[in-house]
Amino acid sequence: MNKTILVVDDEIGIRQSLKKILEKEGYTVLTASNGEEAFREIRGGDIDLLITDIRMAGMDGLELLGVCKSVSPYTEVIMITGYASVDTAVDSMKQGAYDYITKPFKKADILKAVQKAIEKQILTMDNIRMKARLEALESGPMVETASPGMKKIVEIVHQVAPSQATVLIMGESGTGKEVIADMIHTLSPRAERPMVKVNCAAIPETLIESELFGYERGAFTGAAGRREGRFEAADKSSIFLDEIGDVPQSVQVKLLRILQEGTFERLGSNRTIKVDTRIIAATNRDLAATVKQGLFREDLYWRLNVISLKLPCLKERREDIPSLVQHFINRFSHKNAKAIKGIESKAMEILLSYEWPGNVRELENVIERSVVLDKDCVIGADDLPSTIEHGCLPSSDSVTIPLGTPMEEVERILMEETLKRTKGDKGLASKLLGISTRTLYRKMDRKEE
Repeated sequence: MNKTILVVDDEIGIRQSLKKILEKEGYTVLTASNGEEAFREIRGGDIDLLITDIRMAGMDGLELLGVCKSVSPYTEVIMITGYASVDTAVDSMKQGAYDYITKPFKKADILKAVQKAIEKQILTMDNIRMKARLEALESGPMVETASPGMKKIVEIVHQVAPSQATVLIMGESGTGKEVIADMIHTLSPRAERPMVKVNCAAIPETLIESELFGYERGAFTGAAGRREGRFEAADKSSIFLDEIGDVPQSVQVKLLRILQEGTFERLGSNRTIKVDTRIIAATNRDLAATVKQGLFREDLYWRLNVISLKLPCLKERREDIPSLVQHFINRFSHKNAKAIKGIESKAMEILLSYEWPGNVRELENVIERSVVLDKDCVIGADDLPSTIEHGCLPSSDSVTIPLGTPMEEVERILMEETLKRTKGDKGLASKLLGISTRTLYRKMDRKEE
């Protein structure tokens, strides 16, 4: 694996000498003449090893070591020092430096120190990735499944995660689309960088383009400076575009170009930016039907639909309810410092017979509530919400509104009552109301102002 080394020294001869030595060994080498310049490179990311002189004007090596560890803690650092500053170099190791080399240095000593530092960096990153993967596999209730449908999903996830393929995850709200996206990223070679997540439905249409692609100063009223978009933040990583079906068509064109070429321009700029970003998208809509309605680009749909995963709703995988219940009991018992031993058989029968319109998310909310309200360390039928205990949705599906109520107030009542019915699931509520999720978010924001 090619590693990137940043060499920092105010003497051009030392910079050039180290660059020549290290490039012959196959490393990518960047150079900087002072601490401030080096810090800009470090903030840009992808620096595996920093080699810096201790004595420099302005920001010296020790200061650079400190700021490097604050923004890039897994970058290893080797200090360059004269014999008179060996004590300072030793002190730097106490502050996080891996090693130091003294001037005049020998080629063999440099290569030995660099090799060991790189080996440590590789081992550290491997351990971080392995820990993240183990945590994802141990904590994710979606993985241990008795459902044939979910077993097939998990099998495909393990197959596609190491690839670069775009993945489209479909399913009702609350079925665990984000959990599956997390699994794909965690099991991928990009796991060392955090996945960038975007709820496309929650961002107003007027802002989504600038959020995704960034903008330059003066691109529009209020653009006081340059801002990087989510795709730049996701370079060398993955981006999760939730509710992709709510992206306006004006932005769909740019998404298509990203998928085809990996390039885009910020708003207000004609400079093309290239990124290496894997797209994982999700939707609770029938995108194929949306394409037929002319609301979603067909070419973008096929670009997104390279690998498609259709998650079953919870009532189609009832055999997983007991393990999911136990998982949530364990999680919320620990979170709330309660010693819940289990759940009564009667309560489990009720959970197994319920229709779960809000899917796994609704089950999670029910168990959290039950854990918090439980008094005897065992969840019983009386700990469950009355709507769950009766095995059905609220008996009344109607709302009484007096004649003469202003339309704005009618709208507010309908939204609030629908959200109560769906237990806060905005995706399901927007479906029942016959509006897009973005419209629901916008109207709710307007009511709260």
